Amino acid sequence: MTSDAVGSVAVAATVRVRLDISYDGTDFTGWARQPELRTVQGVLEESLSKVYREPIQLTVAGRTDAGVHAEGQVAHFDTTATDFDGGRLVHRMARFLPKDVRIKDARIVPPEFDARFSAIRRHYAYRLTTAPYGAEPLQARSVVGCRSNVDLEAMREASQKLLGLHNFAAFCRRREGATTVRELQRFDWECRGELLIAYVSADAFCWSMVRSLVGAILAVGEGRRTPDWVGSLLHETERSSSVTVAPAHGLSLIAVDYPAEPDLAARNRQTREVRTVPAAGCCGD
Repeated sequence: MTSDAVGSVAVAATVRVRLDISYDGTDFTGWARQPELRTVQGVLEESLSKVYREPIQLTVAGRTDAGVHAEGQVAHFDTTATDFDGGRLVHRMARFLPKDVRIKDARIVPPEFDARFSAIRRHYAYRLTTAPYGAEPLQARSVVGCRSNVDLEAMREASQKLLGLHNFAAFCRRREGATTVRELQRFDWECRGELLIAYVSADAFCWSMVRSLVGAILAVGEGRRTPDWVGSLLHETERSSSVTVAPAHGLSLIAVDYPAEPDLAARNRQTREVRTVPAAGCCGD
């Protein structure tokens, strides 16, 4: 093991490892570690700590809620291991982990890489079915049933009204000290027969934001609200009781984007800055 002497103390050199992860969130109480509860972070850290024979702590791109899935989650950890082999780790963890969580890729990244603060944007998909019988049995854990006669064009119109940098307080559960200003970069809908998929991308999301956005748009699609009502929610300064949160199991984190390696440190600094809404007339406001 390589070490550097700092005064009289030997400090072991570490490497930073990026993990690309997928999981079925049905039987997890979300991502974040919680005492006595089964969480994605808890399961992964326990297994990785056994493999590396040292405590492993993960930093994640997005802390998903209970029941929410991931196809493109990203996390990182630091280890003193000197013989890191990404392919071997992926293969070994496939035997170590339960069937509802998988490490798909593992590789060494620069120390400036931070799964959370380096992220440029996060991409989610929300899956619905208009089939009169609901979701197919093999999709029941990841697809939500809705009315068969939803107005897709009205849903698309309403979704476009939310794009840009705004205060999304009406769509977010309050967390003390957390900002609700976000830049929504994509919100559109794809129809594949009876399958409806909402694609939602932003620089970051606050608590329950994606599911609240989908719930609001569904109200439009079902004729209970208008597209203009959705736009008016951007003027709210607190969570709106008129917005229904869509069920967790239809949501999946599908990808996270990062800058090129030379730009990682700058991105980390930028992300930590407090977001504020720009002056009227800027950036879609």
